[in-house]
Amino acid sequence: MDLVLFDLDNTLISGDSDFEWAQFLINKGVLDRELYEATNLEFYEQYKAGTLDIDVFLDFQLQPLARYPRHLLDAWHHEFMARHILPIVSHKARALVREHLDSGALCAVVTATNSFVTSSTVREFGIAHLIATIPAQENGQFTGRPRGIPSFREGKILRVEAWLEAMGLWWSSFERSWFYSDSQNDLPLLSRVSHPVAVDPDPTLRAHAEAAGWPLISLLA
Repeated sequence: MDLVLFDLDNTLISGDSDFEWAQFLINKGVLDRELYEATNLEFYEQYKAGTLDIDVFLDFQLQPLARYPRHLLDAWHHEFMARHILPIVSHKARALVREHLDSGALCAVVTATNSFVTSSTVREFGIAHLIATIPAQENGQFTGRPRGIPSFREGKILRVEAWLEAMGLWWSSFERSWFYSDSQNDLPLLSRVSHPVAVDPDPTLRAHAEAAGWPLISLLA
């Protein structure tokens, strides 16, 4: 069996679901545009630059979840999927995932974005496993805080290893391992697998991939 890991934002989808979710809530009037829009853009630029403080960002991202009942959040998320996510899922991305699933590989999405925002997208691809930042809950209500290690930078390696260990597996359980990503933030996990692949990479990742001889592909429609 092979192990195949996929980043989500700007890799399997042609956009960033973190950013899009905040913009969706702003456009619905759930979040105040004057207070949130500039901050949302600033965090996105920090992520792209590789300077994001994940703890500060998660406080911004997860606090709105704690303000509303789950049934309302679920209804909003259903609308968000239809309007913002499904239109940016390319046929190339679907085909790549299907190729690995059909080969019998153990596949997972590994993303820094929280599991509430991303779980439906992962199911859309037919992938059974999601390793994401976990928004903590108490009695079904989000607390506004993360639970455990965020799935970000080196944290992705720790979370993948914990997931594998829970199944009685380890890196050496697989003859080959892949990770597909667009971002310099994923260089730690890309460097850990046997087959790193840069997908429509940012400039820093592109330069690293070219120097290391990693494959570069595009999944844009």
